Amino acid sequence: MTTIAVLGNGRVGGNLAAALARAGHEVTVADRTPGVAAGAARTARIVINATPGAGSLGRLAALREELRNKILVDVSNATTDGPDGLPADLIYPGSSLAEQLQDALPETRVVKTLNTMLFPVMTSPATLPQIPTAFLSGEDPQAKQTVRELLTDLGWQKEWITDLGGIRTARATEAAILFVPHVIRSAGFTPFAISIAR
Repeated sequence: MTTIAVLGNGRVGGNLAAALARAGHEVTVADRTPGVAAGAARTARIVINATPGAGSLGRLAALREELRNKILVDVSNATTDGPDGLPADLIYPGSSLAEQLQDALPETRVVKTLNTMLFPVMTSPATLPQIPTAFLSGEDPQAKQTVRELLTDLGWQKEWITDLGGIRTARATEAAILFVPHVIRSAGFTPFAISIAR
């Protein structure tokens, strides 16, 4: 059992929080209110960023002290919105939200994962007819191992998880968000994920 704070109480955050609680973890969900988020982050061992990516950097940088020595699992993508509300352009081209967070929070161990799929797949990967892939990006091997164990609790088999390397590799997975609006316009909001076929 691990104490986990999920920052963001929308569809992504709520889905993750419910699944992690079912797996036996002690989970607190916090909205974007600074005081509430700070209190939740302070008492958790692991913090999950499920806030909208466009504002994540500012919100989390303000929690630098609360996030010191914590694992920050970043599942967000920082994009502008198109006229239909779907993702349009990357906010950090040539970089990534995860890299920006790690730079702003040097004493926090940032791990990027679960950002290459629609939110229902995050907690129910086996429901897809094809095997999905969950990617890990981060500088700290121990933090990535902890996150790998959390993914296992969410139903991810170990062979479905690919460690891409350091935090810089998050720019590749974050760029995959550019597929999303086109796939949704083509096939609707049917759950899908990026998968590596071998």
